[in-house]
Amino acid sequence: MNVWITVKSLGKRKPVLAKQAAELPETTHTLRQLIENMVAVQVKALQEKKQQAELFAYLMPDDIDAQGAVGKVGFGAVYNEGVPDLEVAMETAITAYEDGLYKVFLNDEELQELDESLVVKDGDNVVFIRFTMLAGRLW
Repeated sequence: MNVWITVKSLGKRKPVLAKQAAELPETTHTLRQLIENMVAVQVKALQEKKQQAELFAYLMPDDIDAQGAVGKVGFGAVYNEGVPDLEVAMETAITAYEDGLYKVFLNDEELQELDESLVVKDGDNVVFIRFTMLAGRLW
């Protein structure tokens, strides 16, 4: 099933990721499974991106305009040589959710319980809102 994914960060007007399609398995019935499936999609995309190393990286004017509309223009290079462990990445994402580092919304409704049953349909909108930690001293 295909869903639309948006990642936002508080304090920024533009989303970190523009609305993108993601294919999830039909067995996505809880928030925990939704998070784990999204992590699996992202890890797989990262591995594929590392394998598609280009000899000459260049951007066409249309590429620059399209990336500029999203808010970041770059060559898409992956500088980290390590390959993420899928199980560790899933555990980290679940722990981050439990710690309140991000919220998940399905069609403008907040999902709160990790193991509560939910229905994800083809074409649904999923939004991840990442909270920003404040740094500095108290006044």
